[in-house]
Amino acid sequence: MSRKPNLALVGATGAVGTVMIDIINNRENIWGEIRLIASPRSAGKKIKVHGENLTVVALAPEAFDGIDIAMFDVPDEVSEVWAPIAAERGAVAVDNSGAFRMNPDVPLVVPEVNPDQARNRPLGIISNPNCTTLTMMAAMGALHRKWTLKELVVSSYQAVSGAGAAGIDELASELAVVGKNPSLGTQTDDVKAALAHAGNNLSNSPWHYPIALNVIPFAGSLKAGGHTSEELKVRDESRKILGIADLKVAASCVRVPVQVAHSLTVHATFAEELTADEVRSELQKQPTVRVLDDPENHVYPTPNLVAGQDPTFVGRIRQSLDFTKSIELFVVGDNLRKGAALNTYEIAELVAREF
Repeated sequence: MSRKPNLALVGATGAVGTVMIDIINNRENIWGEIRLIASPRSAGKKIKVHGENLTVVALAPEAFDGIDIAMFDVPDEVSEVWAPIAAERGAVAVDNSGAFRMNPDVPLVVPEVNPDQARNRPLGIISNPNCTTLTMMAAMGALHRKWTLKELVVSSYQAVSGAGAAGIDELASELAVVGKNPSLGTQTDDVKAALAHAGNNLSNSPWHYPIALNVIPFAGSLKAGGHTSEELKVRDESRKILGIADLKVAASCVRVPVQVAHSLTVHATFAEELTADEVRSELQKQPTVRVLDDPENHVYPTPNLVAGQDPTFVGRIRQSLDFTKSIELFVVGDNLRKGAALNTYEIAELVAREF
């Protein structure tokens, strides 16, 4: 790096943006200027970054003048408009939304898996994968390099924070109702009745059913064939990141009453035979993967343990009972950190090395 590039964070006051600020403050300061950008209603706010109180500026074309790398932690429709504007003004846009993930001219990057693709950006935009896909990518990338991945069967157990602030607020409000009704049953009708009595009729909920004391076998929006958008992202993004166009993927995405950290059960099939011990050893070599796998002593990753941490955590590693080329494992990652802010920032660090 011959000079320090200038960095912008778009969406600095949002949920993921707040996590991003924490990540920036806890990593080496490799930047010249850091510019915080948000909607006009947030302009003027002060946020401390590396000991300096920075003033948030309003999102506008001129906000990108002099910026080398712009990270976007905003909704799809905002990124769709403003990431190309940032690129036109000379910045490399690193986008955390879903606006460009499957665009063939936009690389979908996980630094542990395909860092070389960060340079292949004809539109000046690099995309960050969906948090569900990202949860397993560091582990799957390492195993693919060793044994060549052929098939994935994935079930996700996704935290309510994946649905944004509304999801977090809904679970909190429902748990408050449940806490006041210790004799409450576990049937959906019981919970609905208690919520209605408390004045909560799910009108503000992201879901059609209570999430407290419940799981909802549906995440995202409904697509063709009965699949959800989240399930299709797992397939399509895994193929693009790993560079396996014909990877066979089956996914089921479930929302669970957990605030932060997505969990996945993964059945992975490879071209070559492998053992659980070999997989365990290979994953232990990965700098961003933590293996917690001692089930006899009840050691395995859980969302409660993983929330707030950067690595991917893997446990319950075992060879499939009837398949010598398949492995079962349980993967957990903080969906707001590695699943969103951290990976975006690591992409920005990759680009920064070019300066």
